Amino acid sequence: MQERDETGLNVLTAERRAYLLETLSRDGKIVAKSVALELGLSEDSIRRDLREMAGEGLCQRVYGGALPVSPAVVGYERRREVGVAAKRLVAAKAVEFIDPGSTVILDGGTTALAVASLLPPSLRCTIVTHSPTVAAALIEHPCADVFILGGRLFKHSAVASGSAAVEAAERITADVFFLGVTGIHPESGLTTGDPDEAAMKRVLASRAAETYVLGSSEKIGAASPFGVIGFDDAEGVITDADPQGDIVRRLSAHVRIIDAH
Repeated sequence: MQERDETGLNVLTAERRAYLLETLSRDGKIVAKSVALELGLSEDSIRRDLREMAGEGLCQRVYGGALPVSPAVVGYERRREVGVAAKRLVAAKAVEFIDPGSTVILDGGTTALAVASLLPPSLRCTIVTHSPTVAAALIEHPCADVFILGGRLFKHSAVASGSAAVEAAERITADVFFLGVTGIHPESGLTTGDPDEAAMKRVLASRAAETYVLGSSEKIGAASPFGVIGFDDAEGVITDADPQGDIVRRLSAHVRIIDAH
């Protein structure tokens, strides 16, 4: 399918979309106004392309353009196969921030599950979680007391959600919260794919003295629709991403970056 722009040039839609995807991959974002000038098209044409691409899961639309979509928005079982080594690196570093005798809130998600699996058997601590899978992973841990926050099961992330979970969370106080998100971007911030899940994460963050973000590399530079907390509310982002990479360097202007290597 061809589209004739204001200059009279024929532009193949497929070629235009390929250019947008290449720009997204190279620059980590698309600025609709800039791309429109480069291609000699109207901004409306580019915005229409971005709407269609977002509908197909190829990008995350934001004001003025688009950002890479997070691979962490796929189903729970598929997420368990994404970035396994990276998540273990992040989880191992996270464990270093757990002091003996402390109370820890573990978010749901596959990186939090890796944290649970890497807790040293001799570490005495209290784990609070709204994730049945995280709780189940700690059944055999000899020294960890485990408290489960109940509510309606949000199957996509295998966590409890809703008013019952929020009310239960508001009754706890913790030393540290390990927050899982699906997107970490210097412009769109810390994001996830569901509004109720984002609200639950905010409540959990408010109940802990410190919040660390579990940021395996596939989430760095990606974005999802719903904001969680601001960078100022996080003690740091634990990530295996290249500390010299452009996105990580830009993130470091907003939040402490903790290298997981």
